[in-house]
Formats: sequence, C-alpha cells, structure tokens
Amino acid sequence: MGSGNAAVWLIAAWAAALPGMAAAACAVDRVDLRGPGGQQRFTVEVADDDAERARGLMFREQMAMSSGMLFVYDQPRRASFWMRNTLIPLDMIFADARGVVTRVHANAIPRDETPIDGGEGVQFTLEINGGLAARMGIVPGAELRHPAVSQDIAAWPCE
Repeated sequence: MGSGNAAVWLIAAWAAALPGMAAAACAVDRVDLRGPGGQQRFTVEVADDDAERARGLMFREQMAMSSGMLFVYDQPRRASFWMRNTLIPLDMIFADARGVVTRVHANAIPRDETPIDGGEGVQFTLEINGGLAARMGIVPGAELRHPAVSQDIAAWPCE
C-alpha cells in the first residue's frame, strides 16, 4: 500500500470512529468538569429520585478518588445538605440548569448536622471526596457535562 493509500485509509478509519467518539462524550455514569483548573472526569452514581437523594453517600467508609455522586433535580431549586450518617468528608459542587458551577462547599465535616446551603437555582450537585475541588481548581464558573443537563441549554453540551 502506498503512502497515499495509507493516508486515505487512516482518514476513513478516523471518520468511521467519529460517531462512537461523539456518543462517548457523555455517559450516565460519568461527569466531566472543565474550568480554570483544567478538565476532570468522575465516575458517578446518579441520585435522581427522593429516596436516592435522601440516602446519598451515607454510611460509606470510603470512596475512590475518581468517584462521586451526582444529585439531579427535576427543576432548579434551593439545595441544602447535611452530613448526618455520612462518614467521609465531601466537597459539594452545586450547578445550575446549564451545568454551570454556582458554588463549591469544601470539606463538609462527617456526621455534622449543620445545613450546607447550595443556594437558589441548583439543579445538580456533585459530591466528591473532600479537598479535591480545591486541588483540581473546580470553582464557580466551571462547567459540568452530563446527559441529565438539558442539551438545549447546556453550557458544555454532549457532542
């Protein structure tokens, strides 16, 4: 095969892979974040009903560094959390309907019952291990990508 044919073959293979790559841009069990600190990816469990949201990450003794839980609300709302029965420190990343991070609460204290206010207009809350948001540069204004974010208005849509 000449070099011209090799180039054509590589371009054809790359083009054939594009649909799969686009579909892989978002997955239900994954959240991508991008902002001033770069881009991060977390494998997540999704809590999208009242029972799952009420249980959250309670009673867990550990969580992998690249894991988290994404709380999804039907509509934007005032989100408030506490750490009763939660055994590991958590960062809570609050985002609006477009997936834009509006607030980050760092290092929520295990078993603390003090309410943690995410503010108004929260449609998504990502809980990750305590201290990671600061280390990774996740700050208000960062963008969250997940299939639950309405693609019509998403700040960072799935491809």
